[in-house]
Amino acid sequence: HEAGPPMRPGFRLPKSQAVAKNQAFAGNQAFVSNPAFARHQEFVTMQLWVGLGNPGPQYALHRHNAGFMAVDAIAEVHGFAAEQKKFQGWLREGRIGREKILLLKPATFMNESGRAVAEALRFYKLDLADLTVFHDELDLPAFKVKVKQGGGTAGHNGLRSIDRHLGPDFRRVRIGIGHPGHKDRVTGHVLGNYAKAEMDSLAAMLGAIAAEADWLAKGDDARFMSDLALRLQD
Repeated sequence: HEAGPPMRPGFRLPKSQAVAKNQAFAGNQAFVSNPAFARHQEFVTMQLWVGLGNPGPQYALHRHNAGFMAVDAIAEVHGFAAEQKKFQGWLREGRIGREKILLLKPATFMNESGRAVAEALRFYKLDLADLTVFHDELDLPAFKVKVKQGGGTAGHNGLRSIDRHLGPDFRRVRIGIGHPGHKDRVTGHVLGNYAKAEMDSLAAMLGAIAAEADWLAKGDDARFMSDLALRLQD
C-alpha cells in the first residue's frame, strides 16, 4: 500500500507525472518483494517525530494542537501503522523513504510533554539529533512553516518541558498560528479553535507538511521549507 499527498478537488497529475508515480510504485513493490529486502532493513536509521498538543476531543481543533494535527497528517499520507498506547502517549510506526519514523503524540497534556518524549528516546536509545518536534508558533504568520535547530522555548510550555528533560538541542518544525496583536488575547487565541474560514488553509498546510516530509526525513530542512512554500503558493 502506498499513500500519496491529498490532492485538491479537481486537480489531476499531468500524464507524465502520473506515469512516473506508477513506475515508482511498481519499483517499490518489486523491492519489497525481493528476498534481499530484509538485509536492507538494518541500514535504515530511526527518528522520533513528536507532535505537541493536548489530549481529548475538546482540544482537537485548538491552534495549540497544530503539532498533533501535523503528525496525524503525516501518518495518514504515508500509511503508518495504527496507533499504539506507549510512552505516556500514542505511537505510530512507519517509513518515509529509507528512514524508519516513530510518530508520538504525548497524552500527558502540554506542560508534561517532556516526560513522554524522554521515555521514548531512552527506550529506543536515540539521541537528541534523532528528535524532531512539531509545535504551534505564535511568532510566525498563520500557516507559515519554518524549521529550526535548537533554540529557546518562547514561552511554549511543551517545548519548555522537553527542554527541562532533555535540553534544547533538538529540531523543531514551527507551525505558524499568528499573533492576535495584544498579549491579553494570546491565551484565548492559542487555546481557541481554528475558525471555519481558516479550515481550507489549515488542510492545505497539513497536506503540504505531509507531502514534503521526505525532505525532513532526509535531513534537508531547507528543501523541505522551500518546497512546502511553493506547494502552498499554488
